[in-house]
Amino acid sequence: MFPRLAGQGWSVHKRPSFSTRVASHVSGREVRTSLYSGTLYEYEVAFDALVSNGQVTGPLAAVGGTSLQTLLGFYLACQGQFGTFIYVDPTDNFVEAQAVGTGDGVTTVFTLSRTIGSFTEPVSYATQVDTVYLNDIAQTDVSLVTPNSISFATAPSSGAAITADFSYGFLCRFLDDQQDFENVMSGLWTLSSLKFRSVRS
Repeated sequence: MFPRLAGQGWSVHKRPSFSTRVASHVSGREVRTSLYSGTLYEYEVAFDALVSNGQVTGPLAAVGGTSLQTLLGFYLACQGQFGTFIYVDPTDNFVEAQAVGTGDGVTTVFTLSRTIGSFTEPVSYATQVDTVYLNDIAQTDVSLVTPNSISFATAPSSGAAITADFSYGFLCRFLDDQQDFENVMSGLWTLSSLKFRSVRS
């Protein structure tokens, strides 16, 4: 899990991205082909205060005495772009009564999705399922299947509406193999830009 640290600053960038092949014709018409099966998200965050020596007092005490070691160690453990991690977006991580699917009497595994406005897509990585409902009745024979599915012990009956309350994050990797941590005063560090993007499960 990407660490939540009090020293994270503003602003935060979130960039939904797609890949589209466009072929233009002399008539002005276009042929467009979407190459992604779903959205990928790029994030950019900054850290205004990271403490390394555990000795900061006053307003900066809330930052955490070893927050530099926490973030730097996390980055090192990922080996830059190589490793993956779960990022829980504070503004996009939970849904209630989310439509998941409709039973057919045979299927037992369903992929979890979330809806934003009029757009619905599979979640990248489900972190917790609180309750699953069949026709608004809570179920107990359901388990979470990594990374983003639920499994019923018995297939839901044909036509049964499946909804769920669950939390999720985004499976990500860092965009760079090096980062610039800046020591601005004794024991106090900053990181002006940390970029990462979601990846396919």
